[in-house]
Amino acid sequence: MAPRKTREPKNEEKKGGIQGYIAGAGLVQEQRITNTLEQNYMPYAMSVIMSRALPEIDGFKPSHRKLLYTMYKMNLLSGARTKSANVVGATMRLNPHGDAAIYETMVRMSRGYEALLHPYVDSKGNFGKAYSRDMAYAASRYTEVKLDPLCAELFRDIDKDTVDFVPNYDNSTTEPVLLPTTFPSILVNANVGIAVSMASSICSFNLAEVCETAAALIKNPEHDIMETLKAPDFSGGGLILYNQEELEKIYKTGRGGVRVRCRYQYDKSNNCIEITEIPPTTTVEAIMDKVIDLIKQGKIREISDMRDETDRGGLKLTLDLKRGVDPDKLMQKLYKMTPLEDSYSCNFNILIAGAPRVLGVREILEEWTAFRTECVRRRVFYELSKKKEKLHLLEGLAKILLDIDKAIKIVRETEEETEVVPNLMIGFGIDEIQAEYVAEIRLRHLNREYILKRTQEIEQLNKDISEMEGILGDPKKVRAIIVSELKEVAKKHGKPRRSLIVYAEEVEGTPYEEEIPDYPVNLFLTDEGYFKKITPQSLRMSSEQKLKEGDRVAVQTESTNNVELLFFSDRGQVYKTFAYEFDDTKASVLGDYIPAKLGFDEGEKVAGMVVAADFSGYVLFFFENGKAAKVPLASYQTKTKRKKLANAYSMASPLVALYHAQESAEFMLISSNTRRLLFNSAMIAPKATRDSQGVAVMTQKKNCRLEKVAPYAEGDLANPHRYRTKTLPAAGALPREEDFGEQMSLV
Repeated sequence: MAPRKTREPKNEEKKGGIQGYIAGAGLVQEQRITNTLEQNYMPYAMSVIMSRALPEIDGFKPSHRKLLYTMYKMNLLSGARTKSANVVGATMRLNPHGDAAIYETMVRMSRGYEALLHPYVDSKGNFGKAYSRDMAYAASRYTEVKLDPLCAELFRDIDKDTVDFVPNYDNSTTEPVLLPTTFPSILVNANVGIAVSMASSICSFNLAEVCETAAALIKNPEHDIMETLKAPDFSGGGLILYNQEELEKIYKTGRGGVRVRCRYQYDKSNNCIEITEIPPTTTVEAIMDKVIDLIKQGKIREISDMRDETDRGGLKLTLDLKRGVDPDKLMQKLYKMTPLEDSYSCNFNILIAGAPRVLGVREILEEWTAFRTECVRRRVFYELSKKKEKLHLLEGLAKILLDIDKAIKIVRETEEETEVVPNLMIGFGIDEIQAEYVAEIRLRHLNREYILKRTQEIEQLNKDISEMEGILGDPKKVRAIIVSELKEVAKKHGKPRRSLIVYAEEVEGTPYEEEIPDYPVNLFLTDEGYFKKITPQSLRMSSEQKLKEGDRVAVQTESTNNVELLFFSDRGQVYKTFAYEFDDTKASVLGDYIPAKLGFDEGEKVAGMVVAADFSGYVLFFFENGKAAKVPLASYQTKTKRKKLANAYSMASPLVALYHAQESAEFMLISSNTRRLLFNSAMIAPKATRDSQGVAVMTQKKNCRLEKVAPYAEGDLANPHRYRTKTLPAAGALPREEDFGEQMSLV
């Protein structure tokens, strides 16, 4: 695209300032879209992946880590609660985002919100609920927070150089790159994030089980994880349908799904079901909306009322049942049709050394062990350095013990202050650091008792230093420290499982079979495609059918409520449904419009209907070219409940009529040139293929076509032998008035 030329500005425009001429305005520059993506979109995508959406090995995203570290620096681990607004304001020093985003992050980590298996924030006030989309949290000025005692394990020894610190966004302070958590928090609390082109979804596991598994893997890298890490554990409880193959896949690859069901109890006295725990992927409102929708569609008729009775005691959804309803069978139905049973999709995508990786549980625990090993080594090295410094000072102090009077004399006789340290160095043979330490001792401490007490620490320091050097030189000792810390965390903070484990084979052994009431009905289909299902009682009260102007009843039959219906369209397709899918109606209404009810393609119309009680008999198709096809009705029977079948019949010639016949029957064919042909369907051999073009039955002269087909009943014609044929194809005969007598239905 060539750049557009611009006109030369006028003098008054040049003088116009901002409101006048702007240099370069209107120029169009060519730029490759790949360059735009690389320069503009790629940095954004990498920022979202690296700094926002994906958690790291310590189990936190940057927003979580900044918030918790701010609370730690505010002494909220041991102090009293403070207003949430104070924490939000202080966090802005590390997190350059708005207060709403920071507060929402805090809400999701709070105990009151109930989203985490082990909350990090001890909250007071209304923080909403994870299982409700309508229960909003209060403003930050009303709620109060502090750190949960578990956070002590997140910040243990953080001041001992266990992790790296980096400057914050404006270089006014520093923040940790990771938190030196003493347990695999990445697996203990659920974590979901959506980045650009990738996402992360980590389910939560029981703290005690995770610690036990991590310790077992440290001791034995070949440990079977399934023995100690039974299954995920969700904060909302529920029932986990145990599928060993799927869990092994999740543990190995980090991808898969966990099916979770709600927990309920049946109150016999009030004839109601009380749901107290739901899957973590849904909300109470979503469940209620789905149940209401199913009730409106007539798919659930067993519930008389539904109430959300959630209060301070926790979640409670009550379903009042109609008399005689089996609660267990109803729940099986609700499991199948509502989010009361749902699947939690796992995608263990974690940032490892700045790169996103999808890891299995074993790999995650191995990465965490490597990270924790480095933290422990850095802590030991930090403490070793401090003890060596202290030992060095005490060794200089020990030399003073030999002659305190000499030290006092040196200090007293030194004329200049700056010469005190050099004179002590010369007098006792100590270095500058030791001499500085001795020179700073208070006068009241220059007694033998004080010096003896301090120098007694030298022996213990030597032992500690030797032990620490042994730890740094022996990886086994480092691993032993990690294992002991894991056991301590599990003992101190471990809790029983909230989600119970049930075996999928047991709960799926008796699948729910919907009980469909069966009773006599009359079925009607009009030429325009309107369908009615009317009970005999209703039909006796009023039999006059309401129809659109110009419409007429094409099919009328007696059947039952649970028969299968096949609606053939004018485009060679058949739509399958059941009579019970339609509501009972009256003759005084138009009925259901089949193309809209069954989702026909645009412009598609109904060509005919077949009632398939047991899929016996045949379907006869008659085409304009005079051919007829005889297809077994069983050809349209499917094992699965398919709603639509293509190639239901041949489209080589337009369809004139179709009929369902249990056995052979006679049909009258009428051509557009008024010829009639009476033949028996037994003369046509059945075809296994649904879209068979059929065989020629009635020969058609040029510019003639088959126009009408109707079943023949004895007595419809006075002289049927004139029209009946023994061989096919046949041309038929021209009608005579005396052949019909008073029966004019086929004229």
